[in-house]
Amino acid sequence: MIIIRLDRMLADRKMQLSKLAELVDISVVNLSNLKTGKVKAVRFSTLNAICKALDCQPGDILEYVEEEE
Repeated sequence: MIIIRLDRMLADRKMQLSKLAELVDISVVNLSNLKTGKVKAVRFSTLNAICKALDCQPGDILEYVEEEE
């Protein structure tokens, strides 16, 4: 399972979700859905823009955790 760690990166960068949405040119609602893991996919262009705005790597935002059976 992939865990989204966007909230941690925002806290580390002391950035509000609304500011990131403005920088990435995506709606706050869509970014919030991404942050809470309510999306099934993310475009590479969106991930690229988020990483650029937060000055981070994709691995700082996405984390793989093996699901328990």
